[in-house]
Amino acid sequence: MPIATADSPIAAAQWIEEWQEEYSGGRVIASPPPAEWPFRYPLVPDLPESPVVIRANAFDEAFINQQSAGTQLVTTQQAYLEAEWASALAAQAGAWLLLVSTPAPQHHSTTALLPRAFRVTDAAERLTLCVEALSGNRTPSALVATASVCMEVNDLESAARDLDEAIALAPQWAAARYERGKLWLRLDDMARAAEAFQSAAERLPGFAPAWSNLGATLGELDRPAEALAAFERALALDPSSAQAVNNVGVVRRELGRLPESEAAFRQVITLTPGLAFGHYNLGHTLFLQGRFQAALSAYAEGQARDPEKNAVQASRLALCMVATGDADGALRELRRATAGLPREYRQQLLADTSAILWALVTQQPGLVGWQPVQAWVTAELKG
Repeated sequence: MPIATADSPIAAAQWIEEWQEEYSGGRVIASPPPAEWPFRYPLVPDLPESPVVIRANAFDEAFINQQSAGTQLVTTQQAYLEAEWASALAAQAGAWLLLVSTPAPQHHSTTALLPRAFRVTDAAERLTLCVEALSGNRTPSALVATASVCMEVNDLESAARDLDEAIALAPQWAAARYERGKLWLRLDDMARAAEAFQSAAERLPGFAPAWSNLGATLGELDRPAEALAAFERALALDPSSAQAVNNVGVVRRELGRLPESEAAFRQVITLTPGLAFGHYNLGHTLFLQGRFQAALSAYAEGQARDPEKNAVQASRLALCMVATGDADGALRELRRATAGLPREYRQQLLADTSAILWALVTQQPGLVGWQPVQAWVTAELKG
């Protein structure tokens, strides 16, 4: 990837000096102000033909976004902006983007409406600034930014209108397609969400979240083979992402590829050993392989690392105890896990546990000690 970073102006000067030794006569130019990057289309300006370094000082300014955690404009995400730059720079040999850190985030004040909008904490004020910017010029970037804020304040009709207009103006822009996919998710239309994320991924293949979201929607549409292909594309782009590895593991398990699923979840645990659900997912895969003692250890490790002691996973731990001959321990775990749960949720959890237990007994006809557990579950379901 033709993107380099320097953690200080001194380091940047050293990097440029070494680059100029390789590219004699190469030029160094300033990037557009990073605060404006999320609101530019196209993001990358026309570049000179000669080898060139585009230097971006205080590049953290590009990622400032005070939206709520549930809604984040894609063009303020570092992964998206780097993918856009990498795609543009790859077409020109000797072109680099140099991201220069400053000793501390500078967060320069700006008079531009859209950067200001995403620096304020109040969503209503953010929307007012976006609408003001839009009234001056209905550019694709202004439309996408405004649509994101409309989603933030749950005005989904306006968001759809603005995104459709942005796509009409800039049909090749991945960001507009990606945000449209997010809106289709909000509207619970998985088929159209998948189409939108597919379009975004095709237009910006280096943007891993587009593939991840495509995989998730295809999974919801019960298209696991296609979902796995999308998740594997995301993983290839971001091999150190525990979430990407976990997604691959889940779909491989759904496809019955249990040894490969196990390998993925062991990698998740290596990447994020404190993540309870990495251990839970490993436990489930081991259970499906009939490796009950190993599954028991994985579920127990997950429970030890889970501050909320997830009740569903605790019930799976209890089933592992039954499978390994500890019926008394299983009963204690089930009583603890289900105590205090809302009645409807508790009944569903116990019904699921009963169904899995019967399947286990069918597969393991020599299993002993399971009857008291099943009797207790049946009595609780009737109670």
